[in-house]
Amino acid sequence: MRSARLIVMAMGALLIALFVITASPPAHAADATPTPGATAGEVQTEPCTPTATVGCLAGTLPAGGAGVEVTATGPAGTFTAKTNKSGQWSIAVTQAGSYAVTLDKATLPDNVKLTDDSPRTRPVTLNATTAVLFSLSGNTPSGGGAAASTGFDWGRLAQQAASGLRLGLLLALAAVGLSLIYGTTGISNFAHGELVTLGGLLAFVFANLMGLNLWVAAIIVVIISGAFGYLQDVVIWKPLRRRRLSLTQLMIVTIGMSLALQYTFQFFIGASTVRIVTANPVPIKMGPVSLSLDSLVAMGIAVVVLGAVGFFLLRTRVGRATRAVSDNPALAAASGINVDGVIRLIWTAAAALAGLSGILLGLVLNGINWMTGMQLLLLLFSAVTLGGLGTAFGALVGALIIGMTVELTNIWLPGDFKYATALVLLILLLLVRPQGIFGRKERVG
Repeated sequence: MRSARLIVMAMGALLIALFVITASPPAHAADATPTPGATAGEVQTEPCTPTATVGCLAGTLPAGGAGVEVTATGPAGTFTAKTNKSGQWSIAVTQAGSYAVTLDKATLPDNVKLTDDSPRTRPVTLNATTAVLFSLSGNTPSGGGAAASTGFDWGRLAQQAASGLRLGLLLALAAVGLSLIYGTTGISNFAHGELVTLGGLLAFVFANLMGLNLWVAAIIVVIISGAFGYLQDVVIWKPLRRRRLSLTQLMIVTIGMSLALQYTFQFFIGASTVRIVTANPVPIKMGPVSLSLDSLVAMGIAVVVLGAVGFFLLRTRVGRATRAVSDNPALAAASGINVDGVIRLIWTAAAALAGLSGILLGLVLNGINWMTGMQLLLLLFSAVTLGGLGTAFGALVGALIIGMTVELTNIWLPGDFKYATALVLLILLLLVRPQGIFGRKERVG
């Protein structure tokens, strides 16, 4: 109990520090580097990155092709951008306010028509991206041959596949911990997404507001996230397990904790999207695929960490004990395994992995906010259920499948609607294999 009190005091001191830090604006916020090309009158062709002094308008014209001009007019003036070969465009503006966005029909390919030419008026805030959609009809050639007749773009397919692999690896970091928690305790932790948010927001505080080196900040955040998971088991989950609460009651507790954490984040950080680092990402071109340096580093870290988790589960004594508890807690206890100790280790490791996932997602997505974890929760549960409930390696495979599916369907589906495909895929697989890919059949009744 003494160690629990010390942890509670440490977490209380951390919350007080967060309040003091976030109560005043960062000293270097005004020095943030604006996105190149954020000048009225210039044609913008580079991707826009939101900063404390720059807001972005962005969209994709699936049938528009390259060179289509989009114009935004608002408080800061008139800004113009051209689409790339994938139909993507973005406009950087230097003043918040309402902007009227129009598309120049004369720059569309001959076989593509704009179905509604009325201006799209959108409110823009600094340090955030606002999506704008245009309705088009028809297809545009994309390079000759069979591709030209169908509008299919192999380059875009490769780009989306790389983005899907990136998303899958980062989701896997959180999904593995979520699956291990379910396997050892039977709890469906609806607050797990908020552990991802916690990691990203703490990285913003330490790296952006406090100015620590990003690597140092990341190590501190992972340690704090793990300590938070340890604290959860000491203060909440172990006492509730001793009370023999049902899994339904425990699930309701996780839902309440999720809501409490969301509004705690909003109170301390605010509702806007924040960036862990303000520097513009450095793109690296590999054939038809373009990924930022942050993305490549994040993917490398995810592969190493996931490999270490696999080695721990398969090759270490504690890892084998963890798998034994996941298979049959009563039998594991009868064989001399400290079940409570294993469960506490899993809560700690799962929170640390979720915190690391939040850091990497915040870097790759160029921002994180108080709702990020909630938005990812469906993908996390889809990955865990798809791979097989309670199986770490199933969660890894499920996360990769979900990540690839979400990003590849973005070729045809606009905006965030692509996330619904994760649920559709999950339903289709469960109709064929109810236990998931690596799950085991269970007798009911």
